Amino acid sequence: MRSVFGFFLVFGFATFYLYILSTSLWPGLGHESKRSLVFPSDLDELRELADFLLHYKQEHQTYVMLLFCSAYLYKQSFAIPGSSFLNLLGGALFGPWLGLFLCCTLTSLGATCCYLLSYAFGKQIVSQYFPEKVSVLQAKVEENRSSLFFFLLFLRLFPMTPNWFLNLTSPILNIPVGQFFFSVLIGLLPYNFICVQTGSILSKIKSLDDMFSWGTLLKLLAIALVALIPGTVVKRLSDQNIGLRDKDHLLNSKKSM
Repeated sequence: MRSVFGFFLVFGFATFYLYILSTSLWPGLGHESKRSLVFPSDLDELRELADFLLHYKQEHQTYVMLLFCSAYLYKQSFAIPGSSFLNLLGGALFGPWLGLFLCCTLTSLGATCCYLLSYAFGKQIVSQYFPEKVSVLQAKVEENRSSLFFFLLFLRLFPMTPNWFLNLTSPILNIPVGQFFFSVLIGLLPYNFICVQTGSILSKIKSLDDMFSWGTLLKLLAIALVALIPGTVVKRLSDQNIGLRDKDHLLNSKKSM
């Protein structure tokens, strides 16, 4: 009971902070700028929000940066779906490279906050409501305990389970927080790269003709190819690792005979 109360206390405080931040825009653009901001649920809302914040960012860059970081950490910390829209928004607001740096950093920090919240308040709840899924994941983690960081990277690049669930269960699986943080930072880099780069392109598209121009299509193809490289390398190394493990097992079995 105490853990549930503590969680809702943290959640309520974070929600109140984000509400105040999003409904109290910095002064300076006149009465028409006073509006509340909500998380986008589709591309039209995303484009409208990006246009407004880009205009507002011209005079209040620090505030827009604070608002974006706070909203991103809020979603990640409490395992709320929809971070892909924030990745797209990051690309539109801050460009492809600053946006990528921000999204990768915030993804890792937010996931780590989710880890710590689960460690402090949610271990019993997660185990109670998802016993089978936790058991299956526990077996996989123990099987790969000797190469845990590599296995965590593989899970992020080729997810067997949703990222939010992995964030919640990692404390239960006794995954060290340091390995957890860097596995998120590196493992979700290709996904964040695709979203941010696409967001930086979408912010420049004004019509369907722009969307299907050769320049845009070639850039999207290049993004997809670059994002495939880490996954291909990890998969190949994983196959080699499994092969070596099988070979060691075979040698040990022969020795025992």
